[in-house]
Amino acid sequence: METKQHLTKIGLASDHAGLKMKEHIRTYLNTKNIPSIDYGTYSTESASYALYGHKLAEAVETGEVQKGIAVCGSGNGVNMALNKHRNIRSALCWNEEIARLAREHNDANVLALPGRFLAPDLAERIVDTFLTAHFEGGRHQERVEAIEME
Repeated sequence: METKQHLTKIGLASDHAGLKMKEHIRTYLNTKNIPSIDYGTYSTESASYALYGHKLAEAVETGEVQKGIAVCGSGNGVNMALNKHRNIRSALCWNEEIARLAREHNDANVLALPGRFLAPDLAERIVDTFLTAHFEGGRHQERVEAIEME
């Protein structure tokens, strides 16, 4: 019996410093038939990581996309902007193990990448790990619930 795999739609965002890596990831996702929506930026002109991070966070919050991938130069700025949103758990990841743990232990729903510090093949492996790992729940559930403040 053949079953259809549910495809997760991925939101993408970057500033000018992360544009090249974001474009690489978008192309990579396309080769894997993973649908994505690009929330910008679309140019190498100076752009605010916060503006595009907020657009991505809103798309994850509303369910327009199920997960997000955001890129800026260091990954820090966009990660900080994303984490200002309720129910967004953005994780800055620079290797596969950090990405796996972000999903399994923290139920991260957005992957933040340091575009200026990753080789494209490593970024692909991090993306694959992030998209295939699953939240373990259990002892981690209470910790994740404690992240949100009133």
